Amino acid sequence: MKKPHSSQVRIIGGQWKRRSLSFLAVNDLRPTPDRVRETLFNWLQFDIQGTRCLDMFAGSGALGVEALSRGAAECLFFEKNPAQAKHLQQALLNFGHQPQVFMGDSLQLISQQQQAFDIVFLDPPYSLNLWQGACELLVERNLIHQDSLVYIEADKDWTALALPDCWQYVKSTKAGSVHSYLAKVDFTHV
Repeated sequence: MKKPHSSQVRIIGGQWKRRSLSFLAVNDLRPTPDRVRETLFNWLQFDIQGTRCLDMFAGSGALGVEALSRGAAECLFFEKNPAQAKHLQQALLNFGHQPQVFMGDSLQLISQQQQAFDIVFLDPPYSLNLWQGACELLVERNLIHQDSLVYIEADKDWTALALPDCWQYVKSTKAGSVHSYLAKVDFTHV
């Protein structure tokens, strides 16, 4: 079996601005493009400081690392691919940050969490169609609160995600075939 080669994305803001984040080019891994990350973090610029974040399908880790660079207090990274999880752990150490990278299936790992997140990055492999299950678990396990923000990246329109009615997007953008949403849960309708 051929060993995956490493690739890089650039951190676009905060303390690690312009530093490169290395990741393994493994199947289905497509880091969020710079332009989309810039839009997302413009949306979050007044909400990111001191937050507890989760990069639920970490891949390259670009979303979570960008959040840490911009002042998030902590970010947990869930990654299923063992080689990529190890690579992300080393990348965070190289940035001088104590990594919190958990290797395994994200839907199982989320069930082990006890403390709510302020911001969740939800960018699973599109072909697995995990948005609905992940969103339901976040609510069922009380892992988000009234003010939590959830970033959802998908290859489909909001209505096609089939999320429960309590989920509402507050902002959205589209780049090519990629839809990006910043969403909240209306807990009065849960």
